[in-house]
Amino acid sequence: MNNFTRSREPLIITQNGEAKAVIQNIAYYEETQETLALLKILALGQKQVEAGQITDVNEVINRLKNKRKIA
Repeated sequence: MNNFTRSREPLIITQNGEAKAVIQNIAYYEETQETLALLKILALGQKQVEAGQITDVNEVINRLKNKRKIA
């Protein structure tokens, strides 16, 4: 188990020669989940750009400045 926890390689469990489960180091699993979350955010952003759902950067800056003045 010590070698496994230091390794980034997942352990694939098979049944009758067919992959059934994967055991993975928790740190690497968490890193993978963070990477997937970032990729999902990037994909969503790309879809929004393609759909024309964008805001000019100057407009965003002005909104932020106005919010700051109000607060």
